[in-house]
Amino acid sequence: MKNNIIIRKIDLNDNQELASIVRTALAEFGADKPGTVYYDNTTDHLYELFQQPGSLYYVAQRGEKLLGGAGIFPSDGLPVKTCELVKMYLRAEARGQGLGKLLIEKCLEFARMYGYEQVYIETMPELSKAVSIYEKFGFKYLKGPIGNTGHFGCDVWMLKKL
Repeated sequence: MKNNIIIRKIDLNDNQELASIVRTALAEFGADKPGTVYYDNTTDHLYELFQQPGSLYYVAQRGEKLLGGAGIFPSDGLPVKTCELVKMYLRAEARGQGLGKLLIEKCLEFARMYGYEQVYIETMPELSKAVSIYEKFGFKYLKGPIGNTGHFGCDVWMLKKL
């Protein structure tokens, strides 16, 4: 727990608030475009999505308020032992306090424990602060996408070996 923040696994009751956090953050950065999670139906059903084996979604919460979250998911078409760091979004008031770093650390820890050897990310230049954090974690740029996420609106692809 950091500054009264609890990191926990997603719960069914989190779906609506998390979807709002994701879409608000994307709109705030001008990244609310087709081919992104903004229009992805799974954004409204994160709890159900993260029941798939090999996946986990962490939620950050202070008191009764959700601050955001991040997850690991075995996205379609990724190479063997590769997962994706997905839906990493925080409320504006929760940014800049190390919470994103903490969520990424927890996700990478889960990925290692589950036996993944690589973690993939798809993102956008509009989310440059997040991209700089991924760089600090050792994610390297790719020339194109891997897997079949369906997120054609993303044009920054990165990969980290664990």
